Amino acid sequence: MSTTPQVVITREPTGNVIAEGGDELAVTLLKRAGFVIETTPLSFWYRLPWDMGKKRENQMASHAARMLTAVGYQVELDPGLDVTRITTPTDPLGTRVYGHQILSLTDTLNEAETYTGAADLVEHVVDPKDGVLVRLSEFFEAAAEQANVADTDAGWDLSHLFEDAAATLTSLAEEVRGAGQQMQRLGPPQKRSWQEGVASYYATAPHADTGVTPTAEEPSATPSTTPRPGRSR
Repeated sequence: MSTTPQVVITREPTGNVIAEGGDELAVTLLKRAGFVIETTPLSFWYRLPWDMGKKRENQMASHAARMLTAVGYQVELDPGLDVTRITTPTDPLGTRVYGHQILSLTDTLNEAETYTGAADLVEHVVDPKDGVLVRLSEFFEAAAEQANVADTDAGWDLSHLFEDAAATLTSLAEEVRGAGQQMQRLGPPQKRSWQEGVASYYATAPHADTGVTPTAEEPSATPSTTPRPGRSR
């Protein structure tokens, strides 16, 4: 049984981005993605053109990897070339990919412009059948089973810890299962930004000294010129 050749795309210490491996179709896709052939008397490989800048090189290498992956090739892409990889200060190489997917979901929620859009994102987490919370509960249940296989006191203790985590997540999923619909009903359809909310608050907040709103008419500070009773000029 034949297997699809692997393609490796890396950045050399010299800075060149090269691709190796694959077959005739892989070569065609690499050329389509902007790679050029480099030959020696004994071998050949593909590289990106020089002097493109790292940002553009990363984009093209990632594009080539996506093209190759889409048709079934196993692609090993240098992490430093992957523009789709999310990184954080605590994970500069982006190895915690599943946590970063939740981080991306959170970022998208923060950028949601409507409550309908925000509600859809909330449903990805709270959906009772396929939401993140339900799947995390299943993950801890599976982890508990794995710990039990050890058949030791330490394994049983760890299993109980995972089982408690699964139960907590299941309970939480039940509590928030309708949160998406509640979010959608918040309205109006267009969400205000937090800056707009702060501006609205200060526009209607009571005056700090008088207790009246800024639109109320302030009493005049000019003394009255009406003569007082019982006095003559």
